[in-house]
Amino acid sequence: MHIAILTFDGFNELDSLIALGILNRIKKPDWRVTLSCPSSSVTSMNGVVMQAQSTLAEACHADAVLFGSGMKTRDIANDAGVMSQLKLNPERQLIGAQCSGTLMLAKLGFLKKIPACTDLLTKPWVLEAGVEVLNQPFYADGNLATAGGCLASQYLATWVIARFEGLEAARSAMHYVAPVGEKEHYVDRAISNITPYLPA
Repeated sequence: MHIAILTFDGFNELDSLIALGILNRIKKPDWRVTLSCPSSSVTSMNGVVMQAQSTLAEACHADAVLFGSGMKTRDIANDAGVMSQLKLNPERQLIGAQCSGTLMLAKLGFLKKIPACTDLLTKPWVLEAGVEVLNQPFYADGNLATAGGCLASQYLATWVIARFEGLEAARSAMHYVAPVGEKEHYVDRAISNITPYLPA
């Protein structure tokens, strides 16, 4: 099981790394979570340099792909050279996007018939791309999911775990990372946000 978190120059650390941390709470030999980048390293919006763990080509064959966001996402979404490498298929992959990553999903044509979540800064661009934007942190339709707001990355991660490993595994992963004294509240909120969008 490979889950690729697409991470580009100017990336938002909260989006990519919170998801990475939560997803890695699953401790199974075949469970692999990577930061997939277009180059050997990328620099975050705050100057943090991260080494790529997988390539965009590898992400195209992953079981799940999450689009992180960042300050350069709009430029990336308009870069045909990068976008043409992203040969994804929601029929066989879980595909999720965070904040401005939702714009990339829209540009790839995956949101033509479904609404989406994104952050307030990106909202006008997603609307311009012809996608209805919801005023909520998480939404999914089948194998496609979007989240709005940096800390909503926890919902994308929880959704992926629930889809692959079940709700109890998702609860356990969130329980581990949630603040002491607030664990039940955090877990219940995460589960209540994703449950309406899980397969029956």
